[in-house]
Amino acid sequence: MSQHDILETVHRVHFTGIGGSGMCPLAEILLSLGYEVSGSDDYASDNLKRMQSLGIAVSLPLAAGNADHAELVVYTAAIPADHPELASAAAKGIPLMERAVFLGLLTRRYPRTVSVAGTHGKTGTTSMLSQILLKAELDPSIFIGGRLPLINANGRAGKSEWMVSEACEFLDHYLNMKTSVAVILNVDADHLDYFGDLDGVVASFKKFAEGAEQCVVANADDAPTLRAVADIPPEKLITYGRDITCDWSAQNVGTHDGAFGEYDLYHKGEFFTHIRLGVPGAHNVHNSMAAAAAAFLCGATAEQIAVGLATFGGAGRRFEFLGKAAGITVADDYAHHPTEITTTLTAAKALPYRRVWAVFQPFTYSRTKRLLNEFAEALSLADEALVCDILGSREKDAGDVSSADITALMQNGRYLPTFEDVIAYLKENAADGDLVLTMGGGNVYKCAQQYLKTLQE
Repeated sequence: MSQHDILETVHRVHFTGIGGSGMCPLAEILLSLGYEVSGSDDYASDNLKRMQSLGIAVSLPLAAGNADHAELVVYTAAIPADHPELASAAAKGIPLMERAVFLGLLTRRYPRTVSVAGTHGKTGTTSMLSQILLKAELDPSIFIGGRLPLINANGRAGKSEWMVSEACEFLDHYLNMKTSVAVILNVDADHLDYFGDLDGVVASFKKFAEGAEQCVVANADDAPTLRAVADIPPEKLITYGRDITCDWSAQNVGTHDGAFGEYDLYHKGEFFTHIRLGVPGAHNVHNSMAAAAAAFLCGATAEQIAVGLATFGGAGRRFEFLGKAAGITVADDYAHHPTEITTTLTAAKALPYRRVWAVFQPFTYSRTKRLLNEFAEALSLADEALVCDILGSREKDAGDVSSADITALMQNGRYLPTFEDVIAYLKENAADGDLVLTMGGGNVYKCAQQYLKTLQE
């Protein structure tokens, strides 16, 4: 049986690490396609609760035997191939498939696909695009690395010919995907343990762009993106940016309600529609242009694009407001790279809060060590920054970097190892009118949830 045929011949699929943001949408899509889905994970999470609420049997923790009933096992790159759960399934002759390869197979089931890539902003932009298409009743299939509140899910199987997918550059994973329309939001120096340097990242995005069957939608205001698409034929390249000469451009840019973008969207130099965003931050002006350009290619009208963007209030873990109690607002964001932290804190500081607290959980030792100064500089934008211990994820602690190394470079930074330490400090020091914003690629959202609960109590 070839990999390409496997989805036609199996019915029972097990996801090892089902709670991951790149795994649960795949499980949701397969479930809605009629497959029998199960999963396992080492950590309880909101994603895991949602999987269980859908009727998916979930085993905790990962262990030999969990997947032995399946006809196919999908696993994440964070889980070693010799893990007992995978080894046990392999010994029984059950095929194993890495998540990115499986996503690639899934995209091949759809005649037309939009793959949204970029070092930053993938989840938010994929969510914006999905919101537009769903509100327009165009019925797309969707794969997002965060929860879309409109459907309270990361993924869905639609009945149209279009599949909209977040496309991740990590380990060149997006090169597995079938891509009709490639969207490139930005290209930045990240995952350098794999790419080496920015040139390596640009070269990867160049391959991604060249694989697009129909066209490439590219951010003309981002120099590394322009390098990545330099060899794309003009008839296949669609640009967006602030300059009126772009295919899609934002003119007369302003804000409403304090920090929410508002602008006139132009297409090929002609007024297209007026956009009022439901999410804060100047970066979302660019992201919304990318979403609008892709939605137009999928068949959305000017009015439908405006409505979709106006009603989009953010994706899960992307500047997600969790609640307010005792006069303190608590929000959470996935920002785990200095550029993302800078973008998020800049947006937060534009909002009318007395003080902005950043609670940061560094994600992976290698990134923390390489970008130590950049993390300190980005976090310095907050009025107060609390940094807890690094979450190693797939890496082991070599003992050569710690969160205290970040705060040692800051005037406004404080190292507090655990979530309990952070919450205790906030209880003593945060006050009415403050915004407490947790940030990181790991499970720091749990700190935000626990802190909000203590405020409510």
